[in-house]
Amino acid sequence: MPSADHDLGPQDLGDPARLRRREPRDRSPEHAEPSRFLPHVQGLRAIAVIFVVLYHFWPARLPGGYVGVDIFFVISGFLITGHLMRELTATGTVRLGQFWARRARRLLPASLLVLLVCALVAMSPYLTPTSALPNEVREIIASTFYVENWFLALNSADYLNHSGDPTTVQHYWSLSLEEQFYVIWPLIMLLAAWIGVKYFRGARRRAVLIALGVVTVASFVFCVAFTITNPAPAYFVTFARMWQFGVGAMIALIPLLQVRNAIVSFFLGWGGVLVLLFVAFRFDGQTPFPGYMAALPTFGAAAIIAASNTERWWYPTRILALRPAQFVGDISYSLYLWHWPLIIIAPSVPFWGLTIYHRVALLVLCFVLAWLTKRFVEDPVRSWKVLTSRPARVTLWSSLAAMLVVAGAAGTAWAVNASTYNEGVRALQELRESPPECFGAAVVLDDACAGTDFGDTILPAPGFAGVDRPEAAQCFVQLNDARPVSCEFGSEEPDAPRVALIGDSHAYQLLSTFQSLAEENGWHLTTWFKGACPWNTTPLSTPGAFGEACTQWRDGVRAQLADADLDAVFTAAIATTPYSSVGYDSSYDAAVAGYQAAWSEVLDRDIPVITVVDNPVWETDPNKCLRTRDASACDGPRSELLVTDDPLRAAASGIEGVTLLDFTDVFCGEEVCSPVVGGANIYRDQDHLTVTFADTLAPWYAEAIEAALDRVSP
Repeated sequence: MPSADHDLGPQDLGDPARLRRREPRDRSPEHAEPSRFLPHVQGLRAIAVIFVVLYHFWPARLPGGYVGVDIFFVISGFLITGHLMRELTATGTVRLGQFWARRARRLLPASLLVLLVCALVAMSPYLTPTSALPNEVREIIASTFYVENWFLALNSADYLNHSGDPTTVQHYWSLSLEEQFYVIWPLIMLLAAWIGVKYFRGARRRAVLIALGVVTVASFVFCVAFTITNPAPAYFVTFARMWQFGVGAMIALIPLLQVRNAIVSFFLGWGGVLVLLFVAFRFDGQTPFPGYMAALPTFGAAAIIAASNTERWWYPTRILALRPAQFVGDISYSLYLWHWPLIIIAPSVPFWGLTIYHRVALLVLCFVLAWLTKRFVEDPVRSWKVLTSRPARVTLWSSLAAMLVVAGAAGTAWAVNASTYNEGVRALQELRESPPECFGAAVVLDDACAGTDFGDTILPAPGFAGVDRPEAAQCFVQLNDARPVSCEFGSEEPDAPRVALIGDSHAYQLLSTFQSLAEENGWHLTTWFKGACPWNTTPLSTPGAFGEACTQWRDGVRAQLADADLDAVFTAAIATTPYSSVGYDSSYDAAVAGYQAAWSEVLDRDIPVITVVDNPVWETDPNKCLRTRDASACDGPRSELLVTDDPLRAAASGIEGVTLLDFTDVFCGEEVCSPVVGGANIYRDQDHLTVTFADTLAPWYAEAIEAALDRVSP
């Protein structure tokens, strides 16, 4: 999160006497010690925000751009610690009310403005799908009160792997974490200073240094351990990030770390730049992060800050001080706030696409909005005399009032659309129970339905497809959960055919359909699901705890399968799963071999296996397009959406006892794939089927399973 830690302009930071003249008597003299504006730190902000913005616009081009947030944490630790230490040295204390009031005046106006815009957008069913409204409202409120990082951590969001349907305010997690830093850090420093004065002969600075050093080391150890065991929440948890602020703090507190030597400064600065470029281009969503890998961008940023020599124009301190870098650094806070909501909203805007031209235009708009916000919101409110001339409590109470207004706007968005949401829930239930004749896949697969025209019908409605998912979430384990959780459905009769459904989320998306089939056909259904972990013996290429959890889950499922009395097994998996290629010519060959090895364990017991070629995977949820355009305008190129070499297809080829279902012709024609077939809305997000559409494939699933059961019947 691009922090904004300069309460006054550069000219004021360079003139302590002028600063003291400008301070009202009740303001905290946090700059009482001589200080100077560091242009290269402002330029480093520019690098950080550009990394984050480009990562969100083109994640495949800059896969490690998310480290920009880590850079901001280091910058904030350096600046805020320096400010607080100067006040402690000069006055012996920190006026917390004044400190927090300045933070509020600096950060809240732009932050709450963007949140208010997001709340207004949430009111529009054209810009926000009705199905996403509850989560959107919850996250806007969480962001307003600076607990978004904990909301995401507790809800198992996976930021780097883009799981789930991100809201317009998901990026506020870093702002929330930084605001928590502003609360915790001065309290730690005050406590340490008090201990230094009381017990260590007034060694205030040394006590603060030791305290922050202990916090930094403890936080780093916790970060590494927690990333191994719980990588998704570790990304958001406050204490797993404190060490990055602490690294910046050490530079502020230890003069030797502010390098003046020309040669050392040159290599230190450019070395830091090269490290940041390396991680931005080489890290990706599979990198175990934050963990120990976060040390690279953290110390890279610290090296640039520490490189203080400015003697030559080719030094990084001078390059980062150039006007373009300073301009981007100046608007970095607002640029960070605006870019993500625009990315999320843009695909829902009529006539707006995702071409390179649209993205570039959107990027330009982000810069324009950021400059306007800096010029007309950030700067004026920061020096607004109605607040600065009054006690700190006026600013703090005003901030709370403004936060309540934004939260109220989010609540209004829900109130305005609650009836529509509830109506959509009822309509979805009715659709599942009584679908139209020749609906969905039947138009392609049933000769009697050929030529049926549903016109502009799209069911479920594009604004509500997101909730059309299986409801037995307790049967689906995710992230680092390695428990081989099984669920039982259908007939309890001892002689009922026993069918298993195993796999990742592309198997779980069929659960509701298979529950209905089990009840209708008298089967007993047993399920095992783990997100992003197909039923395969080849390890994932994903490092760390997640890959290990997948392996452990598979071992647990294998043990339970060995004891299970089954008559048939159905499995499905996303075709883009990353497999380790160790021992094979390619990851594709490894995946094929892994599927065959997993299946052989039941095939050897004469239990047939049925599998299905994966459905197309879209770059973004096609419902964003369907809400504002005709369905024909939302088609996508087959060559881009469909994985032609699905390893499931090759694994099933020529293996006795394995049945392969291929519904590719339902999803795609010769050139394009469609998000709507036979009036049925196929997708609830960019790659998962709606239950409604999966139900239209039920007769063909049932036919394949019954045929497999007939082959093994005595």
